[in-house]
Amino acid sequence: MDSELVHPSGVIGYDETGFSAPKITVAEGNGEPRADEHPQIPGWFAEHCPIWPGEAHFLKVENTCFQGKSEFQDMLVFQTSTYGKVFVLDGALQLTEKDECSYQEMMTHLPLCSIPNPKKVLLFGGGDGGILREISRHSSVEHIDICEIDTMLIDVYKKYFPDIAVGYKDPRVKLHVIDGTIFLNSVPKGTYDAIIVDAFDPIRPDHELFETQFFELISKALRPGGVLCIQAESFWYKSLDIEQLLIKSRQIFKGSSDYAWTNVPTYPSGVIGFLLCSTQGQHVDFRNPINPIGQENYGVSKYPLKYYNSEIHSASFCLPSFAKRNEAKSVAKGV
Repeated sequence: MDSELVHPSGVIGYDETGFSAPKITVAEGNGEPRADEHPQIPGWFAEHCPIWPGEAHFLKVENTCFQGKSEFQDMLVFQTSTYGKVFVLDGALQLTEKDECSYQEMMTHLPLCSIPNPKKVLLFGGGDGGILREISRHSSVEHIDICEIDTMLIDVYKKYFPDIAVGYKDPRVKLHVIDGTIFLNSVPKGTYDAIIVDAFDPIRPDHELFETQFFELISKALRPGGVLCIQAESFWYKSLDIEQLLIKSRQIFKGSSDYAWTNVPTYPSGVIGFLLCSTQGQHVDFRNPINPIGQENYGVSKYPLKYYNSEIHSASFCLPSFAKRNEAKSVAKGV
């Protein structure tokens, strides 16, 4: 399905009823626009999400490539002049061709370069195929499972983002169209060397996942000394308490836990974090990669690494002073 997404205002936005242009609300009494409403800017996409109140991010739309709805979610693909093609899911920007490398490469190589010779890897979400593409650069990997429930999403990525969805061409990849928790319940204990979760909103200490059995199931599916990487909140948001996040994760996984981050200009605040955990067993020092990967490692990709290297791996754990103070508390407590 190819279609132009056109609105009289020229603004692409999103609300509970579908894609639409946001409206300017005039406050009673003074005729001024309300502060919580953003202006209509013809020809621009606006992402504004209640998870990060008080801000919106705009991108100029050159043309709309695709708009559709699967059984699970709304999808939008449009072309920009500065960030290439953009993919939007239920109104939330997922990736752009320009800066997807910083997220995909870091989320993959931070865990996989921290352990020797990973052989079996499990991915939840990541339906765009970018993390699969990055896993393919590791020659020690023998098998890659991916759980993704929305096959239409995969098809859209394959059509409009072939250099990202190329990860599906790796013969080691096996796609499971199934809910992640159901899949985990069928996995024998100690199956995986690494599990990457790219299927939820950024994790915070109060995230609903901590109230479910999901993390317990992941810890059982990992071998001793196996590692998890999951998207975590940006340190720019008050909703992230690094101390509490590390405390909670260590209570579940019993090994080491750490917080890293990377720059993604089109994400809220321009920064996204990663929570890295290991199960009890051989100690994992996430800050010092022991399984280096170089520019010669292409896997199924047409291109060498664009963002990740061993130096930026270690540097990604360096925190600004205001965030470092919180992280230091958990270290001092020995938890």
